[in-house]
Amino acid sequence: MTGAGTAGNGNDGHGAEHRRAEISEGIAAVRKRIAAACAAAGRDEREITLIAVTKTFPASDVRLLAGLGLTEVGENRDQEARPKAAECADLPLTWHFVGRLQTNKARAVAGYADVVHSVDRVRLARALSEAADRAGRTIRCLVQVSLDEAASPQEQGRGGASPGDVPELADAIAGAAGLELGGVMAVAPLGADPLPAFTRLAAVAARVRGNHPGARIVSAGMSGDLEQAIACGATHLRVGTALLGGRRAIVR
Repeated sequence: MTGAGTAGNGNDGHGAEHRRAEISEGIAAVRKRIAAACAAAGRDEREITLIAVTKTFPASDVRLLAGLGLTEVGENRDQEARPKAAECADLPLTWHFVGRLQTNKARAVAGYADVVHSVDRVRLARALSEAADRAGRTIRCLVQVSLDEAASPQEQGRGGASPGDVPELADAIAGAAGLELGGVMAVAPLGADPLPAFTRLAAVAARVRGNHPGARIVSAGMSGDLEQAIACGATHLRVGTALLGGRRAIVR
């Protein structure tokens, strides 16, 4: 996509209209890919929730997305997400926090996030529970699962509970005040075929549903691997570049 200058800030009519057209094209292209992947997998497109990951993009893009009917918005850094959520508070949005979350940021994130995809330890679940309960909110939480076999999550720096630890963490979330267990999330390992990893995630998700039938979300798949994720049962896709173009500095 082009137009990284005036088209990115939406401060003039021509730039805003150009940017709207870019985003509209991006949505149409991603929807077409989803439709094809669902047809190949024998799935219903209505099973898929598309989340626009707007990190590094301005609040004006969030407004354009909402105007085009895409109201599920993902962010991965609190310092960017919090002011953006405040700026767009008048819109009917569902905010997804999809990045690795430090325990000391739990209270801030609990103030605006409707869904947290990256709960990978009991301590974080407890912090989110305390914050949500204090704020009188209910936050849907997903257990982030590590699919990296060659290295530990700490070495990868991407977070995620080991598959063996997922049931205990799911139980902790399900029993916590202010939290609702939604399901699981994962990021495919870097530089590897995502299909085997997403197949492992499907097995972990099935185990979680065995104990918690309502935890049906499988958050997997991004711009480069959404087809493989859909083939393995993903219900939520976290897509940034394919919708919004290459990452750019936020222009307010």
